[in-house]
Amino acid sequence: MRTYAVVSAAVAPVALIGGWIWAAARQPPGYDPISQTISALAARDATERWIMTAGLALLGLCHLVTAGGLTDAGRWGRALLAIGGAATVVVACLPQPASGHVQAAGVGFVALTLWPLVSRVPGHVVRIAVVVLFTAVLIWFATQLGGGSALGLSERILAGAQALWPLVVTLMLLLARRRRTTTTTGR
Repeated sequence: MRTYAVVSAAVAPVALIGGWIWAAARQPPGYDPISQTISALAARDATERWIMTAGLALLGLCHLVTAGGLTDAGRWGRALLAIGGAATVVVACLPQPASGHVQAAGVGFVALTLWPLVSRVPGHVVRIAVVVLFTAVLIWFATQLGGGSALGLSERILAGAQALWPLVVTLMLLLARRRRTTTTTGR
């Protein structure tokens, strides 16, 4: 694992969560984060949409950088993380209601849901549990797409968890590396 992967994994959730908090604070009264999506904050008619657009673009770039440096995750895990990152950059470039926005978001959410399963880190049981959790929240989010009252909440839980998982993985790998070093040096 490359050091820059840890940095990019740490920046990713800050870009997303900080972006949605800041962008939501700049919206006129009536914006509801429980029922309205993150993408609504970057939509063509959003107030200061550049904030969430930048947050989404930075999130996607962070996933791409993390995928490049997370050598312990294996080829397929890194590939799906990179696909999720690239799809997020596309989402940032295609503000609602642009054609392709929803499809890019869907590709990103699915790739970021599945990457822990095919990565080689951390343990097998943990990877399965994370994918089951991500899948359950993804299904909840999908059920809200038809006008559900918790669309924004379900999306924030899903996107937030997916943005945090690479950081958890990099920190677990750092701890494992530190333990191996300590064991070999006899400390």
